Parts: sequence; C-alpha cells; structure tokens
Amino acid sequence: MAALDAALTHVRSHHDAYLEQLKALVAIPSVSTLSEHRQDMLRTAEWLRDALNGVGMTRAELMATPLHPMVYAEWLGAPGKPTVLVYGHYDVQPADPLDEWDSPPFEPAIRGDCLYARGVSDMKGQIFAQIKAVEALALQGSLPVNLKYLLEGEEEIGSPSLDAFIEAHRDLLACDFVLNCDSGILAPDLPSLVYALRGLAYFELEVRGPGKDLHSGLFGGSVHNPAQVLCELVAGMHDAGGRVTLPGFYDAVVPLDDEERHQIARWPMTDNDWKAMTGAPRLWGEAGYTTLERVGGRPTLEVNGLVSGFIGEGAKTVLPAKALAKLSCRLVPRQEPAAIKSMLEQYLSENAPDTVTWRVRELSHGPGALMDRHAAPVRAAAKALKDVFGMEPVFRREGGSIPVVGVLQAKLGVESVLLGFGLPDDSIHGPNEKQHLPTLFKGIETYVRFLAGFQA
Repeated sequence: MAALDAALTHVRSHHDAYLEQLKALVAIPSVSTLSEHRQDMLRTAEWLRDALNGVGMTRAELMATPLHPMVYAEWLGAPGKPTVLVYGHYDVQPADPLDEWDSPPFEPAIRGDCLYARGVSDMKGQIFAQIKAVEALALQGSLPVNLKYLLEGEEEIGSPSLDAFIEAHRDLLACDFVLNCDSGILAPDLPSLVYALRGLAYFELEVRGPGKDLHSGLFGGSVHNPAQVLCELVAGMHDAGGRVTLPGFYDAVVPLDDEERHQIARWPMTDNDWKAMTGAPRLWGEAGYTTLERVGGRPTLEVNGLVSGFIGEGAKTVLPAKALAKLSCRLVPRQEPAAIKSMLEQYLSENAPDTVTWRVRELSHGPGALMDRHAAPVRAAAKALKDVFGMEPVFRREGGSIPVVGVLQAKLGVESVLLGFGLPDDSIHGPNEKQHLPTLFKGIETYVRFLAGFQA
C-alpha cells in the first residue's frame, strides 16, 4: 500500500509537467494517411520509444513495417505475475476542415478544463496516461506486472501491416491479456468499461444497365434505369419496422441478457439527448429495442454513399449506365463478415430484376469481439475505476469497431481490457478535438491502481 500511495502522490503532484509533455507529443502531426507526414510519423514513434525507455523498459525499439514502424517495448522483471500487452496507436486523422478549428490543430491550446489538438483524445492522450502510470509505479522500485507494448502507426488507415506483424511475432507478443487504451468513459462522473465491440462488413454494390450513358429523352422508358433499380434494392434491405431483410441476417445474433439491459439502462442518456446530439428530427431503428440497446447490442446495415449519373450543377438529361452504393454492416459478436456477404448476394439474386446486372465487392471487414465481463482483468479494471471515481462503472457494448481486439483474440488467444478516458463529446476525427484534463488525470490514477491490483 505504501508504494501505491507514493505512486498516486507522485501523479497528483505532476499534473503541470504532464501537461507540457503531452503538448509536445500532440504537436507532432502524425497523420498516417498523408505521405508528407512520413517524417512526423517517425518522430512520434521515436518520442514514444524514448518515453518508454525513460520509464524503465529494458527493451524499447522501432520495428519496421512496409509503411510506418511499430513501437515495441518490454519489461519482464516480475516472475510469476501476469504479462500485460499494452496496445495503442500513435497515428491521427487529418485535421480537415481547418477553417472549423478554433485554434490550429497541431498547436495545443487550453480552453477551460480541456486541451484541444488533433489526436489528443484519439489516442495520444490515452497512451500518454498509461505510460505516466507506469512511470509513477516504477519510481517506487519495481512494477507489479510484466509489460509489453505494441504501438502502431497505421490504425487510422485500417492497420494494413498489423495482421502480418502479429503473425510474425506471436512469441514476442505472447501475454496473459491485452490492455487496450483506445476507449473512453461515458461522462466525467460516470466511468464505464466496454466489453463488446461490433464488427464491420463493408461492401460496394454496383448495378449496371445500358453499356453507356444514354439520352433520357430518346431512351427513357425503354431501358431500366440502374439508379432506380439500386434505390429500390437498397430500400428493400429494411422492413417497415427497421429490421434488415437479408436472409438469415439475425440467425447468429445472441440476444441481450437481463443484466446487459440493466447496465444499458444506467446510461445517463435519454432519447431527447440522443436526438439533440445527432440533430435528427426524430429517432429511428429496429422495433423492440431502446435507442441505446440498438447502438452496440444490435447489428445494422447502413448506406454510406450513393453515386449515379450526373450530379454537377445544373441539368443534364442522362440515363446513367451504372449506379453505385457503399454499404456497411456493423455486426455483433458471432456474426461473420463472409456470411453477411453471402446473405447480401442471396438477397440481390432474389430481388434484382434481369434488366440489370450487379456486382458486390468487399472493401473491408473486421470481426466483432465479446469479452468476458466477469474475467479477473476486467474485474480489476472495474475496481480501479470505482476506487478513483467513487462508483461502479457501467458495462457497455460499443457501437463502433476496433478490429485489433478481434485480431489479437484470434492470433494470440487473449482477451482485451478496454480502458481509456476519452469522452463522447471529444470530437475525435472532427474539428476541435479535445481531452478533458481532469478526466485524463483520473485516468492516470486508474491505470496505477489497475496495475497495482496485481501485486498481491
């Protein structure tokens, strides 16, 4: 207990120093998708390597990939204790549109209790908080667990190097569980833990009619318009009650249990709050579920884009040769992307007219993940949150996807604890991204307590 108290005292006395260090990290424009920032990506990776060396890792290095380096580090000086693999990513989204930022995105600015900068919440702040927790514990003489770090620079572009890297380094990355900091809590006064993530199946549907664009006056009414066909097909993918109509779409879905529904009901978010946040005139979705149950607990099919014909200014009387739709399905655990593609193709085979041809192309996919919310590492995280925030955390399913969780499940056979300290209104990926500093400082204390909980 003395070491824990000393570590927490250290954290509380170093908020000003932490802030300056974090500013230096988020000032580096580590935008992975833009080639002009390749050197910035390297600078960020080197910053993290040096920071990990500075908190006592016995090995900290950059490991090459075809694009941006992995940061790997380890300290294995706690025999008999669990080995924790800390995952994070150091790349950030582009800052566009720049004119919607109240301050330059890579010139960190404090307004009120928040630090504003691109990447400060997603997720440099979260990585930083975890490293500072390790530093505070290391200063007390030793660490309570064995640690490994895997920090990638390609998450914001779909992690193209990650699968192969993990496959090639299974032994190096072997661990008892993963601490994934790419997460957040529901509110500054309401801690939460994510135990399930939706997977993703993303498709492009192309419908073709005539061999080329045609004059709509000369040929309209004699050739089936692909844009019309596409709209009818897409409209038919949901029934009037909001259910997806692809054959077998719900067959693998495991219903929410009573405890899960109880946890969801603890969220301090009403339908009016949700409507205000989205700006929609009225909410919509699958009948029989609350709004918050649908978000995370139920699978979806969404239209992400439609393109056909002439869409420029003014008029052009064209009957288009083809029409395209971008479709994404968010999948709950046990739904498989390959199976969803087969269902989509079956639906199209049964419903598309023979006046057109169609093609489905898979653009990306990733598995969902369901973690045991009663497992020892999850219980340890829940206790740490309660100790710091003074209340039991809400267990929740996340509506988005974090593919690495499923990848690590499949390739290393380990579960992840999703423990981060972003907030829902942090505007990640958007203008004026922020991190609420009091929450981040509580996050450092939570990481300290979480790791120290394995000391006994």
